[in-house]
Amino acid sequence: MRNASFSASVEEQLLNNNLTSSAPSTEDSHQAISLTKILSGIWFNVINEDPFLTTPELIQQYGYPVEIHNVTTADGYILSLHRIPYGLKSKAAPNKPIVFLQHGILATSSDWIIMGPENSLGYLLADAGYDVWLGNSRGNFYSKNHVSMQPSEPAFWDFSWHEMGIYDLPAVLDYVLWNTSQESLNYVGFSMGSTVLYVLMSMKPEYNSKVQLAISLAPVAFMSNFKSPLLKLVAQSPLTEPMTIMLGIREFLPHGKLLDAMVDEVCSDKSLVQTICSNFIFTFCGYEPEEMNMTLLPLLLSHVPAGISAKTALHYCQDIRTGKFRQWDYGLVKNFLKYGSFSPPEYNLKAISIPVRLMYSESDWFGDPEDIHKLNKSLGNSLGEYRVSSSSFSHLDFVWAIHVKKLVNDEILRFLSHFQDTRRQQMFTI
Repeated sequence: MRNASFSASVEEQLLNNNLTSSAPSTEDSHQAISLTKILSGIWFNVINEDPFLTTPELIQQYGYPVEIHNVTTADGYILSLHRIPYGLKSKAAPNKPIVFLQHGILATSSDWIIMGPENSLGYLLADAGYDVWLGNSRGNFYSKNHVSMQPSEPAFWDFSWHEMGIYDLPAVLDYVLWNTSQESLNYVGFSMGSTVLYVLMSMKPEYNSKVQLAISLAPVAFMSNFKSPLLKLVAQSPLTEPMTIMLGIREFLPHGKLLDAMVDEVCSDKSLVQTICSNFIFTFCGYEPEEMNMTLLPLLLSHVPAGISAKTALHYCQDIRTGKFRQWDYGLVKNFLKYGSFSPPEYNLKAISIPVRLMYSESDWFGDPEDIHKLNKSLGNSLGEYRVSSSSFSHLDFVWAIHVKKLVNDEILRFLSHFQDTRRQQMFTI
């Protein structure tokens, strides 16, 4: 059944759709905002509303149209999609070319609008004439509902990016194409957003016909050269997975209102300990502060982290340990029962027939250039690699950088436009 699109305010959409248990109703949102404002005022006497706005509210605040859609996966997870059907510089029109944007790990649809209309890819695409859809993976702030399970149940969190690839992505792609009455779309995935695409297209090759072009930003598949010292130590430790299971950790870094309030003040320009926030990020993602807008830290960190299953993180740890891009390792016996082999099978990247453009940077600790080169050679239809010109560009810079428009988004727009023009010429010739 088609989810309704609303011309009413975002607050009314949130209320009418009853998005998820983590995406609060309007009344709860207002209560939470009031509480955190009071706490913030008591602690620092500084109030900034932006960090308390949801992705749809931020989009609406800048005057762009926004829709909220809910999609249920084959295994029962309810995912929230955010749509910008047209921009301020382009009019509403039928059959606009579609671009689907999928966020990275611990993130949400806010990845694509967080830097504002002048810089963020979601707005730039809408203004360039595209119909923009923003995905939200299971377990994050906006996609934390299930038809029969609650997040408090351990079974709810028994998934990794493998399930996101074989369940989430086909559900939302099918929904978008059905909703728009189109046959195919363009796809841009950042980090884990690229991982899930590779899983889907290799496991269910029939979906290759539904994507015209894929652009992978800081793609993550092979991770032999992963460089984050702290995370690499955790990933390679044989104790990480059994300790996670023993301690009953199901969810990592969930979204929280009290954390939001503290982040807004501790990371603000007026805070004496603002550098703690940036150093926390750099410790995990790379020490390249040149592109970090410190003023935006409260807003950025109010949307990230947004929660993820422990199994998702452990699946990446498996990649780091083995240097292979393969399915979940259940152990010798369970592997044999499930896969017919003692080791989990590798994803067949040669089965990916859609044209894929890879964009990477030299200073990315998660997507090392050597791993990107290996990925490029492994794909069935690669359109080659594009290296970001800045030598200090790191992983999160692909969505958060001060110069993200000039260094990344302008190239995406150029390449998309060139690809669309070439495709139209080919269709006309045929």
